[in-house]
Amino acid sequence: MNGGGEDEVAPSAESPHALDWKFAQVFGERTAGEEVQEVDIISAIEFDRTGDYLATGDRGGRVVLFERTDNRDHGGHRRDLERTDYPLSKHPEFRYKTEFQSHEPEFDYLKSLEIEEKINKIRWCQTANGALFLLSTNDKTIKYWKVQEKKVKKVCSMNLDPSKAMGNGPVVSPSMSISPKSHMANGRCGEKSFGCSSNDFSIPSDGVPSLHLPVVTSHETSLMARCRRIYAHAHDYHINSISNNSDGETFISADDLRINLWNLEISNQSFNIVDVKPANMEDLTEVITSAEFHPTHCNTLAYSSSRGSIRLIDMRQSALCDRHSKLFEVQEASGSKSFFTEIIASVSDIKFAKDGRHILSRDYMTLKLWDINMDSGPVATFQVHEHLRPKLCDLYENDSIFDKFECCLSGDGLRVATGSYSNVFRVFGCSQDSGEATMLEATKNPMKKQAPAPSKPSRSLGLTRVVRRENSGVDANGNPYDFTMKLLHLAWHPTENSLAIAASNSLYMYYA
Repeated sequence: MNGGGEDEVAPSAESPHALDWKFAQVFGERTAGEEVQEVDIISAIEFDRTGDYLATGDRGGRVVLFERTDNRDHGGHRRDLERTDYPLSKHPEFRYKTEFQSHEPEFDYLKSLEIEEKINKIRWCQTANGALFLLSTNDKTIKYWKVQEKKVKKVCSMNLDPSKAMGNGPVVSPSMSISPKSHMANGRCGEKSFGCSSNDFSIPSDGVPSLHLPVVTSHETSLMARCRRIYAHAHDYHINSISNNSDGETFISADDLRINLWNLEISNQSFNIVDVKPANMEDLTEVITSAEFHPTHCNTLAYSSSRGSIRLIDMRQSALCDRHSKLFEVQEASGSKSFFTEIIASVSDIKFAKDGRHILSRDYMTLKLWDINMDSGPVATFQVHEHLRPKLCDLYENDSIFDKFECCLSGDGLRVATGSYSNVFRVFGCSQDSGEATMLEATKNPMKKQAPAPSKPSRSLGLTRVVRRENSGVDANGNPYDFTMKLLHLAWHPTENSLAIAASNSLYMYYA
C-alpha cells in the first residue's frame, strides 16, 4: 500500500497503520459472460446507524434489506463478552432479510415526461417498537416505509381431534355422523344435525369428557413492508438527495434548484428553504448537486453545487436560507482553466463526518476534506484517478465525465473511501503523516494495486496541503481501465472498518 504524507485532520494524535482489507461476502455475484439486466444494477446503498442493517436500491425500483447475523450469535454470555477484548477472526456476516417494490415507473402527462422507477437515495430513520423505517426516493417521489415482522396466528387446542376433520369442513366424531339432508334456499338445514353448517349441534349421549377454549398461537413470522407516507408533487426537477435531521422528525429533499424541508408525519406540505432558481433561467450559473443535514445540529445543513462550492446554512437565520453562513470552495489559479475545468469541479457527493467537524466532498478527479471552522480551503485533497486527466476529451465524448461518484468516511473519521473505474475503489488515510492509499478491485479475490510513489506534496498559501497520489492507467492485469465498469456507490459501516460496495448488480462486503 503506497502513499504519501497525509493531512492534519484526524481526531487522534497517532497515525493509524494502513488497513489490510479482506473479502467477506458477495450477494448477486455475476458469472463470467452473464449479461446484467439494467433493472438489477444497484443505484443506492446505505447502512443504518447501528450497522446491523444494510439497504440497497436498484434501477428497477426495488429495495433489498440485509441483516447482520454474526453479532446475534454472541449475545449476552459472559464468556462471549470477554472474548470481545481480543480481536475476532470472524468477519462480519450479513444475510438477505427481505425486499419490496418501492417505486413503479410513472408518466407525467402534463409534462409528457416518463419518470423512472430507479432508486436515487435511501436513508434509514429511527426504529420504533422493533420495526424498521426508511426513506427511499426516485426522481420525483419520496416514500416512507415501515418494515416489520408480523406473526402468523393460528387457532389450536380444539375440543375435538383435528384428525377427524373432513378437509376444511366440520369436525366429525364417531357418534356424530353427517347425513344428506335437504337444505332450504337460504342455506339452512331442514333437520338439525351436527354435520350441518348450523350453530346447533347434538351432544353425544355419553357426554363430553372436557371442554376448553381454543387457543390462538403464533408459530411463524413474516416480514411485511408497508408504505406509511408518500411525499410527492414538490419537485419540478430530479431529486438528487434526501437527508434525515438529527431531531428525528424532519428531513430534506433536494433537486437541481431547490431544497425542501419535510415533517415525516405530514406528506402534503413542505417548506422551501433553499431556492437558487433565477428570475431568468438564462442567468443560471450553477445547480445543487447534493445536500445533507449536520449529524448533531438540527439547524445546520450543507449543500454542494456544480461549480465545486459547498455552502453551510443555518435555518435559524431566516425562513428562506438564501444566504449561506459559510462558503467552501477552491480558487482556481488564473490561466489554468480549460474547457473541462467547471465540469470536473462539480461536486457529486458530500458527507459529514460522524463528529460533524469535517465535510468530505467528491468531484470527478478528487476527494476533498473540509474543516467547517476553516473556509480558506480543504485540509486535504486526495487524487483518485489523476492519470485520467489527459483523457478528459475521450471521457467527455463517451459521457463518463458526468459520472457521479459517491464518497464515505469511517466512523472514527480516520479514513475516507470512494470508487473509480474498472470496479476499483480507493481508501485513503486522513491523519497527519499517514501513508495509506489503498487501491483494490471489487472482486472475491481483491488484488491490491500498487500505485507509484506520490509526488512531493504541494503546499498552498493557506493552511492546507495537497497530497497527490497517482496510479497507473491500467488495472491489476495490466489492461486499460474499463470505463463501463464504474464503482459509483459504497458505504462505510458506522462503527467498524467494513465496506459495502456496489459493483453493477453485485454487492461486495470487505472488512479490515
